Amino acid sequence: MTERIVTIVPPARPLTGRAMPPGSKSITNRALLLAALARGTSRLTGALKSDDTLYMAQALREMGVAVEEPDATTFVVTGDGTLRRPGKPLFLGNAGTATRFLTAATALVDGDVVVDGDAHMRKRPIGPLVESLAQLGVKAEAPTGCPPVTVHGKGGLDGGLVTIDAGLSSQYVSAVLMAAGAGRGATRIRLVGTEIGARGYIDLTLAAMAAFGGKAVVEDAATWRVEPTGYTAADHLIEPDASAATYLWAAEVLTGGAIDLGVPAASFSQPDARSYDVIASFPHMPAVIDGSQMQDAVPTMAVLAAFNATPVRFTGIANLRVKECDRVRALSSNLVRIRPGLAHEEGDDLVVASDPGLAGQTLPAEIDSFADHRIAMSFALAGLKISGITIRDAGCVAKTFPAYWDVLAGLGVELIER
Repeated sequence: MTERIVTIVPPARPLTGRAMPPGSKSITNRALLLAALARGTSRLTGALKSDDTLYMAQALREMGVAVEEPDATTFVVTGDGTLRRPGKPLFLGNAGTATRFLTAATALVDGDVVVDGDAHMRKRPIGPLVESLAQLGVKAEAPTGCPPVTVHGKGGLDGGLVTIDAGLSSQYVSAVLMAAGAGRGATRIRLVGTEIGARGYIDLTLAAMAAFGGKAVVEDAATWRVEPTGYTAADHLIEPDASAATYLWAAEVLTGGAIDLGVPAASFSQPDARSYDVIASFPHMPAVIDGSQMQDAVPTMAVLAAFNATPVRFTGIANLRVKECDRVRALSSNLVRIRPGLAHEEGDDLVVASDPGLAGQTLPAEIDSFADHRIAMSFALAGLKISGITIRDAGCVAKTFPAYWDVLAGLGVELIER
């Protein structure tokens, strides 16, 4: 496949107009799985159709669930509450949500299931989830600590107590929560310590479970109890993606424009929406930003910080090193490509030197996206103020925001492709 390379031409005017972000990836993949575990037909509207969600949908089809796509933002899911053993390994690309969620859900299958992904996914940790399944009596192997993982499904989860180290990802907890709701006995899930990556995503999971008839109780800050109620088919409206919205919020403040997203920031339930206030504070962003609970918004804020009035330090972002790529390294190395000394790493912190004088300059820089959609989309923002910013592997935005370049063009941004 030919690499897509895009150079952004800084607009000569503020960006104005309407630009609706796509549906939430996080909620779409949760809803797809829960609908698949339910009896009956569920209609998911406002859904995201992207690489990550299409991998999830296809994997569910391979396990005997009917997943139809009547239009560009709808999935119709019909199942009988059972996942069947697929005839081949489930391939999930670099979709972290789909891989983690299905690793737990395949414990409900009667038989062995291999969950695998691409070369990038094979570097993303899954060991803590494998260990949690073992505590529930389900054998699973991931020899490298990353996919592929082989799950020896036993047709259900018997329940009991499971402890999970969620320091690397909240997705381990979400995966067990959702699978436990379709189990045979009550399950109590307890954190090892209280550290958890992006705790707000657990709230998304609990809300999605409730929408499909699941019952989970928060016992304390580190413990949840899930009843084996099973799930009931439901029609579910999926809100727009807050992580995608961050690029539009940043484009608005960078250019002094007014972009109507069709939904106010306060209406989002996703954790990344809390970045709105930080973005809105530009060009006087805080000197220290804790990114632990809005991790996917950090690339957006880091590129924005390059134009801030004063330097910005990003803390609580160690987990970004095990995302689609090492995002801390990707951010620092690409910012330095724009101007030497613009950023550096201190341990797992990212320090952006900030220079409002960058705006209006011509600083030719080829940005390595590392096949990471968030790196590609965030560095496109630099191209709104600096001439010569080129994004390599620009097609990787298809992972969560396939129309990203079209949306920018629709706002009046000129893009040169080669």
